[in-house]
Amino acid sequence: MTKLLGIDVGTGGTRAVLLDGAGRVLGSATSEHAAISAPRIGWAEQDPPDWWRAACAAVKECLERTQTRADEVTGIGLTGQMHGMVLLDRAGEVLRPSIIWCDQRSEEQGRAITAKVGAQRLIELTANPALTNFTLTKIWWVQQHEPEIWSRAATVLLPKDYVRFRLTGDRACDVADASGTLLFDVVHRRWSTEMMEASHVRPEQLPRVYESPEITGRVSTEGARAIGLRQGTPVVAGAGDQAAGAVGIGIVRPGAVSATIGTSGVVFAATSTPTLDPKGRIHTFCHAVPGRWHVMGVTQAAGYSLRWFRDELCKFGDGSQRVSYDQLTSEAAKTNAGADGLLWLPYLMGERTPHLDPDARGALVGLTATHTRGHVVRAILEGVAFSLRDTLTIFAELRLPVRSMRVGGGGARSPLWRQIQADVYNMPVEVLEAEEGAAYGAGLLAGVGVGAWSSVESACDAAVRVAERVEPEAKRAAVMSRRYVEYQNLYPALKSTFHRANV
Repeated sequence: MTKLLGIDVGTGGTRAVLLDGAGRVLGSATSEHAAISAPRIGWAEQDPPDWWRAACAAVKECLERTQTRADEVTGIGLTGQMHGMVLLDRAGEVLRPSIIWCDQRSEEQGRAITAKVGAQRLIELTANPALTNFTLTKIWWVQQHEPEIWSRAATVLLPKDYVRFRLTGDRACDVADASGTLLFDVVHRRWSTEMMEASHVRPEQLPRVYESPEITGRVSTEGARAIGLRQGTPVVAGAGDQAAGAVGIGIVRPGAVSATIGTSGVVFAATSTPTLDPKGRIHTFCHAVPGRWHVMGVTQAAGYSLRWFRDELCKFGDGSQRVSYDQLTSEAAKTNAGADGLLWLPYLMGERTPHLDPDARGALVGLTATHTRGHVVRAILEGVAFSLRDTLTIFAELRLPVRSMRVGGGGARSPLWRQIQADVYNMPVEVLEAEEGAAYGAGLLAGVGVGAWSSVESACDAAVRVAERVEPEAKRAAVMSRRYVEYQNLYPALKSTFHRANV
């Protein structure tokens, strides 16, 4: 019997999910990571060996819960947080804590990369602008501030690939995760010689790159002993969390689009050719499907907007929290579409799509004495959906087809937020029977790699099932269309105020 293991090295913890040969989830387990270290404001670091510890704990617990023997696992797929930097010396030892995706220290290095390579040439070479999130800006920071560390760096890995190294001994990566480094030629699916030369990165410092379903190696004797799996079990390349998550909800063909609301919000589309935005407002990466690419736009504080409102403005004076999300959305459901003139800009942490502006700020506009807490909550839910629609607007500008829309994350668990999204996008949205996240997608990729399915598309066709289709309501959709135009006018009107506030 085929049993497939997906391992997701996330930010807060590592999750293991076990699937059967039909893609059904047999069980899962998660082991939390140590708290993110922030030596200075805006810095974010984690200890790579702690990821390996958590991976071992999660896998062992998952096997125990499902009463699965080590020799029953037939394939393993890896996924995880993107853009992090892990530096190893020649002996394979970690040289410093990993600077992870949300670290903001390298803004100066991003500007320096852009100045050296050229903004347009950077898009041509890597399909993306130089943001603090990307791995290369972190490398430049280490080169500038910790040259002794860089001089000893024999290998640069991404977070999930450090776990792969400990599991198999192989220095390997996949094309989707490599796309988020700013060192990768996304169009041709290979490392960029020009970017390496501009950055003083040697080819031998970078891992070998594979397509996501390809087998990169097998569990080593040492890895098997530590994690509780059988030596020789094949491990596929897997993918960064966004691409693996898209596989897990079936976004693998051109025209298929997802909108996922977690802490951040991501609109993700599969494409048959690399689509480059000259303005750098959306990201273009290789997909986990061989021969495919994907584009995505990011709202920094999507679900976080609602969490911020609940945690900071809905608690008693003693700090206790008594208001649930269900209560807040129940109050919002009693108000009119359009929140009776109230609008929310969800830029609590700056913004990526469409503005690329770290100085953008959140704003609640149109408040009157007649508005209730329910109005504010509805405005937040609508404002996040408007922000995600900004990405769909860019897709239309770039002539990318949108034939179907699936929603996921916290935004899919709320019936009201599902309906608001259908109305704002003015198209039906689909909800899946089970959304198991990136680890599930990694498990499907493992199944393709070991022959359980002939392709990523066939794996998704067999395993991913739609539970509900939410239709837009015509009158509300018309209101949302008018309100979206008003929403689009807010950022240009407030931009100078935001920037003066940050001087």
